[in-house]
Amino acid sequence: MLAPLFALTLLAAPAAKPTPATNTACPVLGGKVTESSKTVIVRGREYRLCCAGCDASLLKDPGKYLQKDGTPKNAKK
Repeated sequence: MLAPLFALTLLAAPAAKPTPATNTACPVLGGKVTESSKTVIVRGREYRLCCAGCDASLLKDPGKYLQKDGTPKNAKK
C-alpha cells in the first residue's frame, strides 16, 4: 500500500535545477556564446551553444565534446 504512495511522491518531487552554464565557447563548434545563447542540459548541467544544430550533436554524443567532469573539451586552459 505504501509503495504506490511513495512512487507518486517521487514523481511529484520537483526536479533538481541544472548547474548554470558558464562556458564562453560552444562545446561542439567552438563558436562564441553569450548569456542569451541557446542552452541545452546535459548530465544535469547547462551548456550554451552557438547555433541550433549543436544541441542535437551534444545530446547525441556528449562524451565526444565533454570531459568526464563536464568541462567542454575545447575549453581554454
